[in-house]
Amino acid sequence: MKIETVAIVGLGALGILYGHHFTKAIGKDRVRIVVNKERMARYQEQGISFNGEPCDFQYVDETEASLEPADLVILAVKGTQLDEAIETARHQVGPDTTIISVLNGISSEEVIGAAFGGEKVVHCVAQGMDALRIGNDVKSVHIGELRIGIDAPEKQDRLDAVTAFFEETALPHVVEADILHRIWAKFMLNVGVNQVLMVKEGTFRDIHKEGPNRELMIAAMREVLPIAQKEGVNLTETDLENDLAIIDRLTPRGMPSMRQDGIAKRPSEVELFSGTILKKAKKYGLPAPTNQYLYDQVQAIEATY
Repeated sequence: MKIETVAIVGLGALGILYGHHFTKAIGKDRVRIVVNKERMARYQEQGISFNGEPCDFQYVDETEASLEPADLVILAVKGTQLDEAIETARHQVGPDTTIISVLNGISSEEVIGAAFGGEKVVHCVAQGMDALRIGNDVKSVHIGELRIGIDAPEKQDRLDAVTAFFEETALPHVVEADILHRIWAKFMLNVGVNQVLMVKEGTFRDIHKEGPNRELMIAAMREVLPIAQKEGVNLTETDLENDLAIIDRLTPRGMPSMRQDGIAKRPSEVELFSGTILKKAKKYGLPAPTNQYLYDQVQAIEATY
């Protein structure tokens, strides 16, 4: 099982980052940016760039059925667009296609597996990047890394193929022995960072320094710990400290995706974060007052759009 072709669904900040990286590494003929006709026309007319460098993408119409399925499909959309992205990817997925998701949250792999077969999914966490899309240009200082792993031993060949592809393309990555633990750790980070900076209208600088915003972020993150334990994931205070170390390395002037949503006045992924926490807290009879506060604040912000 060797990965020769990769299809990317979603041209937000991460889709552009990975599309640009792979295209420069292995050439546009092996990299497909899968879009609908309207988006294709707009992107071709307006252009896309990464750190000011034009992206020479190969665009493929989502209805194009004459191509062989891609060896690897990367879903790089917002959580609110996952169902649409699955339909966009339909013609790119065959029996031997491997799928990875760089979506936030803890549920996208399950949804993708239900659509295409769980045996095709290699779990993934995108971590440490600071990509920020402004118009049709993405600014990024840190490309971060992809943490990958499997939840079943029969997927080992797929994991090996993805690892070999990332090595071929020099994409920073780490193979995780316990990928579900890593996914929950990243989820905890996002529960704090994304929501607090959307509500407080700040940048990473505002949670780097000691004060009310950082305290609020940590309180929101800490509410994830007992829920993860109930879910069978041994998330601890050590993981929270590790998350804080990652946060403190982020570009001070950067901002997370939910803050970008707030600026653009578009629906955020709040349901993936505090929405998920509140449902699971209710299920297990656990308190989550900080996430309730953040959820209510985000709902109030979005009600003004």
